[in-house]
Amino acid sequence: MKYEILLGGTARVVELKQSNGSWEFSLDGKPLAADVVEVAPNTFSVLLNGESHQIRIAPRPDGTLTLHTGLAEYQAEVSDPRAWRGRRHGALEAQGCQQITAPMPGKVVRVLVKPGDAVEAGQGLLVVEAMKMQNEIRSPKGGKVEKLLAKEGQTVNAGEVLVWVE
Repeated sequence: MKYEILLGGTARVVELKQSNGSWEFSLDGKPLAADVVEVAPNTFSVLLNGESHQIRIAPRPDGTLTLHTGLAEYQAEVSDPRAWRGRRHGALEAQGCQQITAPMPGKVVRVLVKPGDAVEAGQGLLVVEAMKMQNEIRSPKGGKVEKLLAKEGQTVNAGEVLVWVE
């Protein structure tokens, strides 16, 4: 499968091939030594050229994706004529109960919702500060805030569950 990805305004071509039960990757025609495992919904552990990365992918209502890795956040758009063309024009929204986790270690500086609140896909739920940068954590789907596990001033670790949206 070949994907064209618009990442930070730059078009990149990612090619995936399955061989002997594992995946082979190439970026812009150059092979990569990578191993990918989904460790939680929309959260992947990636071993790339001997370096470990945790990547959390959050779909946005406009069909793009927000990628969190470490303290960095990237906006991406994937173009694949077979799988993505029809989705770009409608909302890309997660299904079922979603556990929203902290993308990086930091401190909760603002809580924007309370349990029972109705939220829309892409709506801000809370703000986490890490290394003097504030990152708004958004809902991956429309629904109701089922549980709010974070409080203002609370220190959180990467991957810690902050909110459940039903």
